[in-house]
Amino acid sequence: MVTNLKPHAASISVIGAGIAGAWQALAFARAGHDVTLYERDSAAMTQATSHWAGGMLAPWCEAEASEPVITRLGARSLDLWREALPDTPFNGSLVVSHPRDRADFDRFAKLTTHHARIDATKIAALEPALEGQFRDALFFADEGHVEPRDVLPRLHDRAASAGAAIAFDTNWQPDDLKNGKNNIVIDCRGLAAREDGDTDLRGVKGEMIVVETDEVSLSRPVRLIHPRWPLYIIPRGDNRFMIGATSIESEDRGVSVRSALELLSAAYAVHPAFAEARIVEIGAGLRPAYPDNLPRIAIDGQRICVNGLYRHGFLLAPALAELTLGYVERGAIDNEVMRCA
Repeated sequence: MVTNLKPHAASISVIGAGIAGAWQALAFARAGHDVTLYERDSAAMTQATSHWAGGMLAPWCEAEASEPVITRLGARSLDLWREALPDTPFNGSLVVSHPRDRADFDRFAKLTTHHARIDATKIAALEPALEGQFRDALFFADEGHVEPRDVLPRLHDRAASAGAAIAFDTNWQPDDLKNGKNNIVIDCRGLAAREDGDTDLRGVKGEMIVVETDEVSLSRPVRLIHPRWPLYIIPRGDNRFMIGATSIESEDRGVSVRSALELLSAAYAVHPAFAEARIVEIGAGLRPAYPDNLPRIAIDGQRICVNGLYRHGFLLAPALAELTLGYVERGAIDNEVMRCA
């Protein structure tokens, strides 16, 4: 039998201040728990996987290549983002293709829901910069996006305002913090959790490029159908755009010439003006993933490991934090996500 963990007597230690840990700390602090968030990186979080993320909140687009649980949790996360950060942009997502990829476009449409097929006139009304570029598109009106490097420190601030203590530059391990029967450790270290025996985890490289141009203006992410990868262009502030992302079974952090060419070609295929854009940054992050590419909340006594968010970190983190909180406070179990030792 699963029992709860004396919610209002528990002290919560969260290890890892990336997107998963930030949401865990925020959820528990807002619920009135004594929370400390530990992070071995500095407050800039430049070593975190979140630093290289796209920040798309697109549960219905992701249904094309993921299990239904991703859509279910992702849709719930949209409400949690709106509640925590009401200014989160929900301008929708556009999916486009060129004639040679028409079959893949039609397949994408059949495998996803919550979209409308729009013509060239409506594309131009939504994104004037794309006028004349595509004959039709899929518009997912309810989806959104965030800028990871902006929103992560905001989540840290929200957690601190709710009462959480945050300790950067501290390399604590789970066993270092289990110092009392009422202390619960929530491990959100991503690939670093392998140090404590989570050998099922692997790193999946995602490469990205940031460019700058004042010749293109977009209000929402634009996905370009690609035969191998989900390629997208995400608007950021100051005339910058993130182009991402590859999905490569490798733990090398370098960016290959082939990947760079494909990403830049994708941007050029969306709008020719990207050919004159200035490259600001090229980099790669390693997404923590389990063999089934599904998230997992593993419960082992006082330690709860939240991991395996794969390429859905910003989409899933709020819902996973809500599930963890529900378990600690009420013993609630989500059988699709949780595993108990």
